[in-house]
Amino acid sequence: MKRRTWEADFTQVDYPRLVQGGVDGGFWTLFVSQGPRTPAGHAAARDNALKIAVRIREMVARNSEFFELATRAEDAQRIAQSGKQVVYLSMENGYPIGHDLTLLQTFYDLGVRMLGPVHFANNDLADSATDTKGPEHHGLSDLGKQVVAECNRLGIVLDASHASDDVLRQLLELSATPLILSHSGCKAVYAHARNIDDDLLRALAAKGGVIQMNAFSAYVAPLKIDTDRNQALQALMAKFGGRSALTTPEKYADYVRARAGIERQFPMPLASFDQFMEHVLHALKVAGPDHVGFSGDFDGGGGVEGLMDVTTMPRITERILSAGYSPEDVEKFWSGNMLRVLRAAETQAHRAMEQRSGAPIR
Repeated sequence: MKRRTWEADFTQVDYPRLVQGGVDGGFWTLFVSQGPRTPAGHAAARDNALKIAVRIREMVARNSEFFELATRAEDAQRIAQSGKQVVYLSMENGYPIGHDLTLLQTFYDLGVRMLGPVHFANNDLADSATDTKGPEHHGLSDLGKQVVAECNRLGIVLDASHASDDVLRQLLELSATPLILSHSGCKAVYAHARNIDDDLLRALAAKGGVIQMNAFSAYVAPLKIDTDRNQALQALMAKFGGRSALTTPEKYADYVRARAGIERQFPMPLASFDQFMEHVLHALKVAGPDHVGFSGDFDGGGGVEGLMDVTTMPRITERILSAGYSPEDVEKFWSGNMLRVLRAAETQAHRAMEQRSGAPIR
């Protein structure tokens, strides 16, 4: 497989770099940006998410000597020991669900094991942390609360990244299983709406949850907003769509050339690696090593100076160890904590099935 670079084509993850970075796998995301909250909008989002799921599964099937789909926590160790990449699926933004809760079963059957109900704007399930209009439901909508129950029934981990603080509080109250913040930071380090305060971080940990540390520069540290760059990137998205729309080598090459022009004219402002590690070490101090992990949001906008692709992840391990944490703590950080939460979701789903059937299920 071809090894790419951020400098050449603005990618951050590929098989050679995963191996170089010592990464055994992770969550591949079915991301659909928030659009019109109409029947047509929901249908288009549903279809887009289904297509992304199929493309990921087809990629895994075509490259089965390198990748394997994982659907249970216990799959991770077996797949990694076989030398393959572990591929879990998640959905960032519940917009594709629309008002049809049966779609949760559909996406579960396709392999989705983590769901974030909301993204950058409010939707019919929940309030976003970053919607400029402010809260709409003051947490979860009634439909959103039904989604929580259905995710618990199926064994899908609930992800509160991008959700408002009220949503997180209600998820902590309603969910029968621990939560994930799949890519968030600490408000005590940088008081951005996408980050979590210490009280909520302690509440998350008390319920067994995990915060996965985000390396998205704009959420790591206060950076000067470059409106010209933002407008240029918005125009680029309007022309090409997201990465999932770059379906031919020609389209991808055109996108890379256009993006390179923007980067030359308006260089990306980046937080520093030390600023990112402030968030990591603060979370470890407040929540403890049983409740912290990593997600750089790579190929989703993430990256700080010195941490721009998956090859640089060993730097994090080195810094955690130098701060006095143990190799066992590091193992929890990279995989153990996330797999524990996934296992808890599986156990709850199994228990609920037994209760409905009235007999133990083997």
